[in-house]
Order: sequence, then structure tokens, then C-alpha cells
Amino acid sequence: MFGKEKYKAINEKLNRRFEEKKVLIAVHRGVWCGNIIENTIEAYDACRAMGADLFECDLSETTDGVLYMFHDGGEWRVLGKDQSILSMSSEEVDSLMCRNGLGEPSGRYLQRFEQLLEHYTNGELFNVDRSWPSLAKLDEIMQKYPHAISQAVIKTPVKEEYLEFFQNCPNKYMYMPIAYNMEEVKKVLSYPDINVVGVEAILSSEDTDLFRDESIAWIHEQGLYYWANVITLGNKPGHRLYAGYEDDVALTKGPEASWGKLIDKGIDILQTDWPYQLNQFRKEKV
Repeated sequence: MFGKEKYKAINEKLNRRFEEKKVLIAVHRGVWCGNIIENTIEAYDACRAMGADLFECDLSETTDGVLYMFHDGGEWRVLGKDQSILSMSSEEVDSLMCRNGLGEPSGRYLQRFEQLLEHYTNGELFNVDRSWPSLAKLDEIMQKYPHAISQAVIKTPVKEEYLEFFQNCPNKYMYMPIAYNMEEVKKVLSYPDINVVGVEAILSSEDTDLFRDESIAWIHEQGLYYWANVITLGNKPGHRLYAGYEDDVALTKGPEASWGKLIDKGIDILQTDWPYQLNQFRKEKV
């Protein structure tokens, strides 16, 4: 069982999924290509149909306090506008049609976080990313949808202000730190009233202590899962999220060269852009 005994009821759906699948598949912004836009219900439904166990949902807050499912920084690529969504009103956002995979008008628009909470009511699991500037707003919205407390895994960087929020928040959301070293993991665990269920490990090389087998074993001993990002963001500094064990390697050199090695290493969740291929491999491997 992952997570603390006292939060067992909240974490039950996540743990049931682990019992069923052993290794889970998380998907980066859903499956988005063609005329399906990233971070939309259509993209999330697509990845679930391909075997995903949970999907990543990025959040951005507008100037009038509306949370949209969008990763800020992608405005020009997705919306054709050279302006941060964080400086827009919801009225402005609603007026912008998304571009599709060819850069053409898609006929689709960004969706609000509440649309996700209204749509997924049957225990579907999702990971909330990029919400840390808006944790109070996130909590306010989530309280209107009590079913979602056992569906959402919320992650943040390891900063005291975020940890204090989850420590003191009456709603004990499933929480996952974005950790770069073991010191950060241990800092999170020093807060007794955070419902920590796992660790997202970010490492540029195998030299990082989080890559060591004994570190992974220790994290498991604390009752936490271990999450690795195998998505390939590009070749700029900072784009290597898990020491080069990436989707590109799995697709060009064979799944054992990347996904298989991580499963053998004891990784519990792989975040990918290729859920169908990873799911087919998982059926043979696990």
C-alpha cells in the first residue's frame, strides 16, 4: 500500500490500480495530435483508451481567478498569441481558438479545470501539475467536487510554502513532490500531516543519488511509489528528465532499452507520450 495508513480511504483508488497493474502508465497532457488539443478532455479520453492509468493535467490561473487546463509558456504554439495566459482574463482566453497539430485553427478552445472535475466522476486518476501558484484556488474548486479528492494526485516542487499548505490543509489530497535529490524527499517526509503517496524523481544523469537502487528501495520502505518521466522534451539543457531513459530510446532501440530497464529497476510509474506502445510492452513485461 502506498501512502500512510491514516489516509488509506483517500488513497484507495490509486492503490487498487497498483494492485491491478503493478506498474502504472501516466500520460503527458493526454494524447494530443491531429486536431486533438493537449490538456483537454478529448486528449485525456484518448490516452485512457490507449491503456493509460492516469493523465497529467497542467493548470494556469487567469487574472480573474479561473483555472484553465494549460501549461503556460505554450501560448504561441497552442493559441497563436505571444502573451502569457497568466496575464489574460478568462474572457480573453475563451476568445482564442486553439491551433491543431498543423498549426491550423482547430475549432476547439481551452477548457476549464472544472470541466474535468464534472466529466470524470468514476474514479479516473489524474495528476495535477503547475498548480502551485494557485493552491488556494485549487482547493476552493476541489471542495465543490468531493469525489475528486480520491482521484487527483497533486505535485509541486519541494518548497516550504507548498509543504506548509498541504500540512495545514484540511483536505488531505494525495501529494507527490517533484524531487531532485534524497534530501528533498526526506524534507517532505518531515511533515507528518501531508498525504504523501509517491515521489517524482527528476535527474539529468545516473550520478544523482535518486537513481541509486538503495534510494529507490528506501523510498519504497517509506510506503511511497517512485515516478520517472520518460517523455522526450527536446535536446536543450533541462530536457533530460530521467538520465536519458526516454521514449525516443524505447521507440528507436526497443522498449527494453528504456522502459524495460526502469521497470526492472523498480520504477512504479512511467510518464510517457506513447501510452499505447508502453501498454503493449507492459502486457508482456509485467
